[in-house]
Amino acid sequence: MASQNSLWLLSALFIAFICSSHAIILEVGEDDGWTLNPVESYSAWAGRLRFRVNDTLHFKYNDATDSVLVVNKEDYDNCNVDNPIQRLDGGDNSFRLTEGGAHYFITGNKSNCEQGQKVDVEVLHIRAQSPPSPPPAPAPLPPAPASPVAGPPPSTTPLLTPPSSAPTGGSSPSPVGSTPADLNTPPPSPVPSATPSSATAVVSGTITAAIVIIAMSSII
Repeated sequence: MASQNSLWLLSALFIAFICSSHAIILEVGEDDGWTLNPVESYSAWAGRLRFRVNDTLHFKYNDATDSVLVVNKEDYDNCNVDNPIQRLDGGDNSFRLTEGGAHYFITGNKSNCEQGQKVDVEVLHIRAQSPPSPPPAPAPLPPAPASPVAGPPPSTTPLLTPPSSAPTGGSSPSPVGSTPADLNTPPPSPVPSATPSSATAVVSGTITAAIVIIAMSSII
């Protein structure tokens, strides 16, 4: 902020210096000077010129019959010579325009003033450049995306299916990987085993047959 104020002050001083370096001296009434009924009216003379701060108005007149009064607007309009802000006399005066705005001058001779020997000049104001506004604050940067955390590699070990519990009744568990067709296939019929009574009958028949054979051999 302090640097901006300093820059603004330097700019204003620079502009004032430029204006003062271009200040000029303006002859009121040109060749006719400050007198009654000049060739070019004072209002026309002031209207075609541009007055700047530090310009100088030069009044040349007959000091025996005339003078220059610096007045306010009301006294200017009414040609009031009794309450001047500043009085210039001596026949040769310079008045420096030190500030912008309207400046009013009339002759000290009231009769001549009422006949038009007066002039008002409008001095241009110095327009100092306003200090530059600070640049807008940069927009905050968006947060960086979070890096994905690498998880452990997927396991390649096959999952083992635990064997199903044996059903009640003593039947053997179904093997892993059996298909529905295997489960629906009926078990093979058991081979009938020889009972003790059948074996006894066989032995008895064999003995009987042997006795019959021996008996027949004896008869023959």
